[in-house]
Amino acid sequence: MLSIAERHKYILDLLNKNGFIKVSDIAQELDVTPVTIRKDLKYLEEKKLLYRTHGSASPVNPRTTDLDLQKKEKMQIPEKKQIAKAACNLIETNDSIIIASGSTAHALAQELNPEENITVVCASLKTSIVLNENPNIEVIQLGGTVRKNSYSVVGELASQPFSDLTCSKLFLGVDGIDFENGITNSNIEEAALNKRMMKAALRTIILSDSSKFGKRGFGKICNLDQVDVIITDSGIAKHTANTIKEMGIELIIVNKENN
Repeated sequence: MLSIAERHKYILDLLNKNGFIKVSDIAQELDVTPVTIRKDLKYLEEKKLLYRTHGSASPVNPRTTDLDLQKKEKMQIPEKKQIAKAACNLIETNDSIIIASGSTAHALAQELNPEENITVVCASLKTSIVLNENPNIEVIQLGGTVRKNSYSVVGELASQPFSDLTCSKLFLGVDGIDFENGITNSNIEEAALNKRMMKAALRTIILSDSSKFGKRGFGKICNLDQVDVIITDSGIAKHTANTIKEMGIELIIVNKENN
């Protein structure tokens, strides 16, 4: 049986490798009780080496905050650009798609240059302005209440059109992807709008850099198994990638753009 120090090292090494651990799994692997592992996690959290959640732990604080869009656009820029390019490859002639709000979704708008006509339903004012410059893109801008820190619309006026729309694909930027808590957004109103978008789309495609895995936003959008495709960067943990594939979700992993 491992000593306390050896258990702590084992936990931290596994957490660093997988990005997420469950109390029940570690207890079984080390042949100790779940109570023992919870005590280990409590000690390691007090040392600021991990963060505990219900029955599990992560290496960083899983809670996300509702950051200003201008701040988000300055984070993980190369990753977002490559994710956006990969997303463009999924768009076909005469597609009617939805692009939700967020910095990665806006990066998609900046990369999108279709050779033939497509229609794009937009939640973000900034995204609509970018897309409207392209002669091959018909832009449908949602109405509603404009959020000042994201330049996107929310509320019933924004959600109402989706009762009468059917789109081929939804490109959705998110704030958190967690196996237990699912797909989340930091703003509950945007999460509610995203749910309506999913119902109107035949496929849901998540655009997320690898820093979002293991994070949890305030508003839940859906369970992880309700999405069809996830596009992310090579920073995703191998264990996380394998678990997503085992769930039957298509996973597209891009490399960081060379500067």
